[in-house]
Amino acid sequence: MSPTLEDRVADDVAALGIEDDSDLLAEEEVESPELEEEILLTYQGLSSRRVDLVGDFAGNELFLIEADSLLLHCFSDPQLDFKGNGFQLLHAVYLVENYLHNLERRKCNFHIAFFDTHKKLCIPYKVAQDDAAKYLLARTAIFRHLQSHMQNSNERLRTFDSIDCDEFKQYLNQTGMYFVMCHDGAHHKRGIISNFRHMIITFIGRGYNVALVNGLEWRDTKVMTMVLEKTRRGAQLPDNLPIPKGRRPTKKSKRSITVDQDVLSKVASQGNRTQREVLAITTVVALLKQTHKLPPELVVSFLLHIVLLKHLPLSGRRLEEVPSGALTKALLCRYAIAAESVLSSKEWSRSVLETSSICDVHDLVDGRLFSATAAGVGDLSQDVKQDLASLCEAVAKSLDTKMSLNAYKISHETGSYPHAVALVDARNAMSVMPFSNAVFDKHLASIHLTIDDSAENNESDTSARIFRELSHWHNAKRPIAPKAAPTAVTAKEEFWALRRNQWFMAEMQTYAASLTNSVGKSLEPETVVVGAVRAPLSAPSSGTVSPDVSSSEGGKQTKGKEVKKKPGKVVGKNAGKAAIMAEIAAANAKKVEASTSKLVDAWHLTSKDITAEKDLSARHQKLKDYLGGLNEEKTKVLAAEVQLYMLNTLLEHWIRLCQTDRKDLAFAALIWHSARSVLASPGLTKTICTCVELAISTLKLPPLSPGMTSLDRALPFKFALPSTFAKLSLDVGLPPLDFQLLHCGPYLDRSNDSAPDSRVDFEPDGWQRRVLDGIDADKSLFVVAPTSAGKTFISFYAMRKVLEADEQSVLVYVAPTKALVNQIAAEIQARYSKKFKHGGKSVWAIHTRDYRINNPTGCQVLVTVPHVLQIMLLAPSNANSWSSRVKRIIFDEVHSIGNADDGVVWEQLLLLSPCPIIALSATIGNPAEFSEWLSNTQAAIGNEVLTEGTTQRYSDLRKFNYVPAKKFQFEMIGDKTAFGTLGLDGVPGFAFVHPVASLVNKTRGIPEDFSLEPRDCFTLFNAMLKHQTSVFPVPKNLVATKALPASLVKKDTITWQNGLKSLLASWMADDNSPFDAVLAELTRSFHEQPPREIQYSGASAAATTQTATSNKSSDESTELVAENLLQTTLPLLCSLHEQDALPAICFNYDRGQCERICEAVVEQLTEAETTWKNTNPKWKAKVKAWEEWKRVKDKMAAKKDKGAKASSKKGSKEDREDADDEKASKLDRSRDAGAEVSEFDSFDPDLPVPGFGFAEQKKLLSSDLEIFVRQLRKRGVSELFINALRRGVGVHHAGMNRKYRQVCEVLFRKGYLRVVIATGTLALGINMPCKTVVFSGDSVFLTALNFRQGAGRAGRRGFDLLGNVVFQGIPDGKICRLLSSRLPDLSGHFPVTTTLVLRLFTLLHESQNSKYATKAINSLLSQPRLYMGGPAFKDQTLHHLRFSIEYLRRQRLLDARGAPLNFAGLISHLYYTENSSMAFHSLLKEGYFHRLCANIETQEINTLETLMLVMSHLFGRVYCRQADEEYKETVVKPSSSMVFLPPLPQDAAAVLRQHAESTLQVFKTYVSTFVDQHVQQPDDALPLTNVKAGASMKVGEPVNTKEDYKDVADVADEWDADDNDDASSSSDILLNATLPATKIRSHFVSLSGHGDAFASISDLCRTARSGVFLEESVIPHVGSYPEELDSPLNAYLLDFFKHGDVKTLERANRVRKGDVWFLLNDFSMVLATIITSMMNFMKLKPSSDLDMLEVMGGLDSFEEAQDDKLAVSEIDSTTSVVVADPAMQPQKPTVLKNKGKKLDSWEDESSDEDEKESQRAASRQETIADSGYGSEAAWEGAGGEQGLMKVLKSFQKLQKEFNDKFRAMWA
Repeated sequence: MSPTLEDRVADDVAALGIEDDSDLLAEEEVESPELEEEILLTYQGLSSRRVDLVGDFAGNELFLIEADSLLLHCFSDPQLDFKGNGFQLLHAVYLVENYLHNLERRKCNFHIAFFDTHKKLCIPYKVAQDDAAKYLLARTAIFRHLQSHMQNSNERLRTFDSIDCDEFKQYLNQTGMYFVMCHDGAHHKRGIISNFRHMIITFIGRGYNVALVNGLEWRDTKVMTMVLEKTRRGAQLPDNLPIPKGRRPTKKSKRSITVDQDVLSKVASQGNRTQREVLAITTVVALLKQTHKLPPELVVSFLLHIVLLKHLPLSGRRLEEVPSGALTKALLCRYAIAAESVLSSKEWSRSVLETSSICDVHDLVDGRLFSATAAGVGDLSQDVKQDLASLCEAVAKSLDTKMSLNAYKISHETGSYPHAVALVDARNAMSVMPFSNAVFDKHLASIHLTIDDSAENNESDTSARIFRELSHWHNAKRPIAPKAAPTAVTAKEEFWALRRNQWFMAEMQTYAASLTNSVGKSLEPETVVVGAVRAPLSAPSSGTVSPDVSSSEGGKQTKGKEVKKKPGKVVGKNAGKAAIMAEIAAANAKKVEASTSKLVDAWHLTSKDITAEKDLSARHQKLKDYLGGLNEEKTKVLAAEVQLYMLNTLLEHWIRLCQTDRKDLAFAALIWHSARSVLASPGLTKTICTCVELAISTLKLPPLSPGMTSLDRALPFKFALPSTFAKLSLDVGLPPLDFQLLHCGPYLDRSNDSAPDSRVDFEPDGWQRRVLDGIDADKSLFVVAPTSAGKTFISFYAMRKVLEADEQSVLVYVAPTKALVNQIAAEIQARYSKKFKHGGKSVWAIHTRDYRINNPTGCQVLVTVPHVLQIMLLAPSNANSWSSRVKRIIFDEVHSIGNADDGVVWEQLLLLSPCPIIALSATIGNPAEFSEWLSNTQAAIGNEVLTEGTTQRYSDLRKFNYVPAKKFQFEMIGDKTAFGTLGLDGVPGFAFVHPVASLVNKTRGIPEDFSLEPRDCFTLFNAMLKHQTSVFPVPKNLVATKALPASLVKKDTITWQNGLKSLLASWMADDNSPFDAVLAELTRSFHEQPPREIQYSGASAAATTQTATSNKSSDESTELVAENLLQTTLPLLCSLHEQDALPAICFNYDRGQCERICEAVVEQLTEAETTWKNTNPKWKAKVKAWEEWKRVKDKMAAKKDKGAKASSKKGSKEDREDADDEKASKLDRSRDAGAEVSEFDSFDPDLPVPGFGFAEQKKLLSSDLEIFVRQLRKRGVSELFINALRRGVGVHHAGMNRKYRQVCEVLFRKGYLRVVIATGTLALGINMPCKTVVFSGDSVFLTALNFRQGAGRAGRRGFDLLGNVVFQGIPDGKICRLLSSRLPDLSGHFPVTTTLVLRLFTLLHESQNSKYATKAINSLLSQPRLYMGGPAFKDQTLHHLRFSIEYLRRQRLLDARGAPLNFAGLISHLYYTENSSMAFHSLLKEGYFHRLCANIETQEINTLETLMLVMSHLFGRVYCRQADEEYKETVVKPSSSMVFLPPLPQDAAAVLRQHAESTLQVFKTYVSTFVDQHVQQPDDALPLTNVKAGASMKVGEPVNTKEDYKDVADVADEWDADDNDDASSSSDILLNATLPATKIRSHFVSLSGHGDAFASISDLCRTARSGVFLEESVIPHVGSYPEELDSPLNAYLLDFFKHGDVKTLERANRVRKGDVWFLLNDFSMVLATIITSMMNFMKLKPSSDLDMLEVMGGLDSFEEAQDDKLAVSEIDSTTSVVVADPAMQPQKPTVLKNKGKKLDSWEDESSDEDEKESQRAASRQETIADSGYGSEAAWEGAGGEQGLMKVLKSFQKLQKEFNDKFRAMWA
């Protein structure tokens, strides 16, 4: 009996050996439960943040992608078909390339690493055993493909044995990777989970942060994902965790196939074969050799499918899944096993990769195509037959047999499975609704769409009823009046408004008084007069100034003309006039001489007192203070002499140093600088010049230009030279040039093409003068210059121009932070005043959401933030008034356009600006590209852009790594050094970091802004000279003595620096150069400094006060952990204080950590102070004396109260009381005589003692400090922070009270506060000059951008000649990356968002097509996009715009002419929540909120909880990690939080699904129509490598000829004999399973059978074809989990609403404490916006289009309410106001009409206002009743207008309950 078909198939499957594949799945291996648990717990403890990898984190920095993590993510795509007969390899390659392409087009810089031990980790969860081999083949094929086609693959694609191998560790060290991208195994089996998480823990333990591949979101130009870092709480990662089994090396699998080297070599040597064909032949031969039971027809079918991969176009390979037998599946699986073995073998690398064959292994196999060929195909073309015959012949030859193809015949019959009839998708695209608008039509003219007039009526019944209700609300009440001019209000309201504004102005003046100019002096106000010709400003003199006031010519000069003398009487008359003028000049000279004599005599008396000071440091400080206090007249006479005395003091100290053989050359450089300052000062005499020359020659310092003067007088002090010690050597012992380079760099002249300019009061550099010219010419400006380079004056010059022009022009200054807004406004207040002809005007105004001073539309300089300016520019009421008056907009810190959150608003403002702009920044990585874009945008409105700037800082920055001691013994803060020199060189614990030491990754090259100090250049030059070779010599023109002049200026060293950098770069690029040796030498100081055993602080001070002895036991010391910032910060600050390197700003990017560091420092200071007080006898005696003094004083006060009665009882006093009376009477007499007040008047034993705080007590009166303390206490500021302020330590971050932050800034600038611990709030342009910046601890936010911004605070111009940058607790590798990093390139957003389109239509319609509105729209739509890449993408932008309009039409937000409808105002006001606002609108218009809120009166609790659940799904979304769901049992259940947001109610979910489907249809039509009109190229190129697939692929080799097929002619004849029909072309091949080609979806994705039917918007965006712009983030929808989102949503809003517990949110919800405030405040603002908009719409309050400027979140409104309260109590405290020049006094404010109750305020409105509102509401109800409305219900179960009223009432109740909890938390 012959075997059945089933038996033969079973035998054949068994012969293929599939049962041997049990070792394919690594996750099947069982791990140790203990090991798994330890790994999972450790991973759970890691800290995570969701950040933008590009803007917030990495920028252009290099990072590593772990390959199997990426593959697992891509292979897990549910649309990828690898199951059964499916093996869509090309689809998998596309997924990988698309992921990498998305990174690359966002300018990410990455490498990819494959690890042999991770091989099995790419296999997804729940993969069938038979399919596992496909993933391994795909892994190898993708590697080979990227190896051949990815750009720079030799460098960017790496393979290693494991992450623990030495080769990989060395690779990490050499490349300086910034972080690693990994998968965390979420949603997979525990075996995979433990493997990936062990990998993550290992990387973090090595100091690398890890970004998750899974859960990543593409958002515009942003890459949002979770970044994991070591927890900040000091938890240590476990050491030496065992490696999980899945990542251990495995033995060779039983399934491996031995490659026949001869066959492979022979086939590969055939030059006409591609790698796919070579692999197919070799693999089939290997399989046939292993088993001879393969049916010939199956082999031929497989080879035919290989041929068709070449001949079929990609669009023709969309096939449905063909049912096939087990044999086909078995062959496919076995082929995968064999092909993977061949492809990954060394033989393949040797035989194939070295040939020139085309690498097409990315399209190695197509499972669906193979199944289809096995089932039968139609006619084949001749070239297909020949190719197939060629493959068959090659297989036969390799087997030494003739392969007969007679068993297989091409089928002409249709298979039995269903298939598509047509090859073209006949479905029509959706027609669009009619639309026409005169302004928009000209921009949209090129877009041709089918119009469907009937679509106007396609709305649901519910929507129709809702809109009828809205129509009633709109028509039943008076129309909204446009905002009128400010109206008069009651006297009481005006009085209190004036009081509040006075308080704000008083506060602003206090703030302004702390500001200084570019040379460190207080600002002096200038009164601006309109139209006045400004007198030329004289630049400060840089040389000798004669006291004579007359010119040598004796008269005035005539501008530009020569004065001609006339003969006769005129000459005589002029001669007489000249004589009179000469007499007057002589008289004036005598007066000046007499005045000079008096000044000199007074100075001589003062100098005697100063000479009496024996301490040289104190004497030098007194002289410095005296010099600073001289007025202009005294400076002209005495400056040089006082400077010489200061020099003399330094020389005396130098002599002492030389006597003890302690020459400090840094101090000698200070002497040289002081000598140069003397010669540059006014008031020079011959004696002074002689003394300076003597000092220079004695010390053998670099020569200085001699001073020239004829004046002379005796000195009031004895000059220190010549020294009385004849044999003492005082010279510095270095050649002058070496000395200048090594030690004088900070003191070198920094002028760069400087020249006087009458427009400013300093000598501007060349680039600065060009900027002034540009402003005068009304050009737009783009200025890029480092911090301290001199950008500040630009803004103020532009402001002055506007103020001088007229009283109507407006300049707007846009700043990214409220702190910078306050500072700029205060500086304007300090600089300018102006008298206006009409009331209601002011020089300046502040307008942010939570802070307003003066009328924003009545000022000439508005200082604001981007969101507020956008609201004002898009307000229709401003279109014909304020907006047209704006003459210039300044965008400070314009690099904020790259921010993930607010950057789109910056870009929209730049595109909408109606006037010339000034864009300022210090940190732009691609200035040329950004300048070009800016020029194009401004050209669209007729403005020219001038780009200017410089790359040089005014002061250099010197970097140090802090190495804390092993122990720290603190008694009190030590004394400062005698003369604090620049830098921290030689200070124990500070390791100098040479900039070149950071260049560990040679492939990165040298950054453009990489700068070297002169001494860095000198040490680099010497190192290169030392290690040069004959092949790599140092050119002679770089030798210092030849390249530099004898007397240096900074400009000379910059030229030399550039030459050295060029040479260094060439050495870096060559591995044979001596670069490594140079690097090693310059790195020693950085890496080789061991920690000290112990650091002492305060020993000298303690000895002075007799509180400590020299033999203190080290047992009192504290052991320090280097990574513990709470322990090491105080030792660091003590060292900085002793070196006079304070003030300092310590940057830590965690708000909570900032507060903890401050608390730790204050606690340590307090404990030490308590110990000192308890053990110090002098302190105890002083306290006792104070108590006695206080007792006497109190008794005396009591006695005075008794009056005459006390006098009558005097004789009856006891002896002790008599003594007290005597003391009291003496005190009275001393006061009456004006004697000095007792020292105890200002003594308070409870205040910090000097030595236990960093405050500079002399800089601030204690009474002024107490005023600030009272103000802070009234605001509820913690006593911890108040006590910290008293000790000179402040905290500054956005979560701190606004007043507290402002006090910190004021006290820091005054010099009282010496330490501020801050986040990035102080890095953006804030005037907080400091000597040292400390980067305290690592963070994901410590990026190249933030590093440069933060470091720029050090060494500010006018304060310090050198800035110190200190790294504390940061890994060496991270330090190197920061120093050698490039600034990130700016990339924009897609600015034409749906809500912006709606707001533009509102502006146009409600301003009645105003000129301004039309210009703004034309400007926006005529300009290129920064994100899109330029004008070439204009078609896509406009097409996208047209379908955004279509969406708004279908949502009934616009009519056919572009007029806003229905809820358009509400949605516009929620613009900052896009796209959540559109989802909210869908629920509102479809009646969901009406139905939900109908029972608010009877079911309030349930209604509000459900409402809160829905709102939590829409707004304030925070994503959890995918892995967080694994911790429900251990973390979530024990807490009161749900953590994971529950699903939406079914009714709401149904509405949102309907909305999503409607939106999907709109944007499907967008893609379809755009493809029809604009896309010509086929969708057949892979996105990253641009390699083409299918028939259109260019092979690059000649087409096969007859000669190539001569050996297979017989085989081909067999086919021709049976097929007599005419041969078809390759493209006409018709498979029975062929499906219609896709137009919208990518052809690569369609390989897995997917058509143009999309499951979701996410599906559409992820899989749309190439050539079309489609970003999910700009499509108005919100994705739901798990349908569209990869990660679950955090329920923090709903949880807070239920329990109000912040600690639970931090612990269970994993929301950082510092972020909670802002997240909750943002949601509170959403509620306030909704309520205000609804009330405006329903006419329940007076309204205007600017009402949204009044809306604030709960936290902001709480602070404003506090300010309003405190304004009343503090306005009378005159001591809080700095008395200023009358010109600086504020104008009387314009009082605006009260707008009613503030919905977001914590305070209840006054009862009289409530009563008025009730009366107005009652009146409206009467109007409604009279109208007869309400006969038809708006929805079932409710009538008339009550539906919307109940929705409003529900939101008000929700807001009140939420804000009550929020207020309780804040309290």
